[in-house]
Amino acid sequence: MNTHRTAHRLVSRAATAAALATALGLGAVHTATASAPSAAPLSVRPAAPGPDGGWHQNGLHLTAAENKKVNGFVARARRAERAISPGVRAAARISHAELVGFDQRLKSPDSLKRKVATWMLESPGQTVDASLRKINDAVRFTLQWPAGTYSQGVRTAAGLLSAWGNDSTRWANTWNRPTGYKAINSAWRAPRSGQLFEVQFHTPESKAAQLETHKLYEEQRLPGTPPERVRELQEQQDAIFAAVPVPPGAERLTAPARRLPSPDPARRLPAPAPAPVG
Repeated sequence: MNTHRTAHRLVSRAATAAALATALGLGAVHTATASAPSAAPLSVRPAAPGPDGGWHQNGLHLTAAENKKVNGFVARARRAERAISPGVRAAARISHAELVGFDQRLKSPDSLKRKVATWMLESPGQTVDASLRKINDAVRFTLQWPAGTYSQGVRTAAGLLSAWGNDSTRWANTWNRPTGYKAINSAWRAPRSGQLFEVQFHTPESKAAQLETHKLYEEQRLPGTPPERVRELQEQQDAIFAAVPVPPGAERLTAPARRLPSPDPARRLPAPAPAPVG
């Protein structure tokens, strides 16, 4: 009970600090790759459609109508990102996180199309609209702390995102798994646009393991990968993640509880405003 009150006070103080930082002009957030807050990565431009107006890659395909719907989804995510990023940057700054790969915060159109086409192939009859509703990482961020401050950093950052009106829709804590990927992958719904976005909480070691296994995972997910190769790829990934140290208390971290209206003045302060476009 004392722990709950302490966490509540920490989030309240952090929310106040965030609002003050916004009012005074938020300083630069430490990022692994420098990028302006409103700059969009060049890779978000949709690839040119095929001769039939559809999309085709590695045995996957979308019809012209399906391709058009995914392109519309990409455009909406790009617009929503401008209002989401300032809050994530503020949460990173206040929780002393490194914001990793900020210039890749928008998933590329081809990556989204591969995901949608794969789901539709694996689930015959599933529509493109149903597939798009499942996507929570068109806008995505990675926050990273050293193992010693990881658990407190996650609690502070997640608490701030929740206090600023983002609804937690998914919280996958895999630190307690004996094999495979290790980190926390969370999904949130932005209060104004309703856009789903992903925030991954990593340590430097878990992020390095994720980068090292990325190509293995991509090959594993291809429709034509033989079952024996799928098992081999999984074993390689398991071996890499097995070497990642588990931060103290990380396996017990849970999503912040949905908060009821509070008389706490910090809750009535404005959330971080989008950076001006210029």
